[in-house]
Amino acid sequence: MTTRAKPAKVTNPHPAIAGRTAIVAGNGLLPVAVAESLRQKGGNPLIVAIKGEAEPALYAGEHAEISIVELGGLVKILKAEGISNVVLAGGIRHRPEFRAALRPGNGNLVALYRFLRAFRLGDDGLLRAVISTIESYGFRVLGAHEVVPDILAPAPGTITRKRADPDSVANMRAAREAAVMIGSLDIGQAAIAVGGRVVALEGVEGTDAMLQRVAELRSTKRINRKGGVLVKCAKPQQEVRADLPAIGVSTVENAVAAGLKGIAIESDRTLILGYAETVAAANEAGLFIETFEHEASNGC
Repeated sequence: MTTRAKPAKVTNPHPAIAGRTAIVAGNGLLPVAVAESLRQKGGNPLIVAIKGEAEPALYAGEHAEISIVELGGLVKILKAEGISNVVLAGGIRHRPEFRAALRPGNGNLVALYRFLRAFRLGDDGLLRAVISTIESYGFRVLGAHEVVPDILAPAPGTITRKRADPDSVANMRAAREAAVMIGSLDIGQAAIAVGGRVVALEGVEGTDAMLQRVAELRSTKRINRKGGVLVKCAKPQQEVRADLPAIGVSTVENAVAAGLKGIAIESDRTLILGYAETVAAANEAGLFIETFEHEASNGC
């Protein structure tokens, strides 16, 4: 485990967030957005970068680095740096080898054992267990949206120039029902419908890979109709402090490549990474982005 963090003055970047915040950073742009927001508000976040996952840009500031099999050292780092709050941001591509991780030198073995047992669960169960473990040591776990509230999808409506046509509305309905179903099974957070029929469900490979799969289906004429809609929403049992569904410019680009007409996301429970850039990309491509209201009765 390598750490380059140095003691720093604790600042309060937001009235509701007291004390210093650490960002446990996996892959993707979300950890970068959280770090930038905290710094803009006068905070001095500690980046705890997951080796092989975190974006290179995160290493420019004060940081520590741990591998997945060194998660037992996370608690030691947080205590040494006087951390009060923890944000889990970004994805993890690879789950660790359980036995190989349980060896001396990987930090607090009790914490490590609890973390690694969690990796045997589904995604939502994993996040709940990891959060519970971190909180059991006295740290407060925050959602990324609590630090950067403006990345949440806005109130229900259309956020692009183009609006959904009647066919797209039917596709949205079908894909949304499918997304709720797989979400309740802790499988994924997204689905795609074309011609009123669900043609793809998100699995562990993620949204971009699912969109690429749909593009291949079109190229091989397995999907004959044009159009279609991607729907993303939180799982009914979602732990909202981590792994909220997200879209960004790459989502728009892959949706265009898949021949879709638009994207529909859940208001206040989906993240838009790079809001202005994402909307601009959709407008340029003639794609719509709609937001819809969360329905507690069906989970999405």
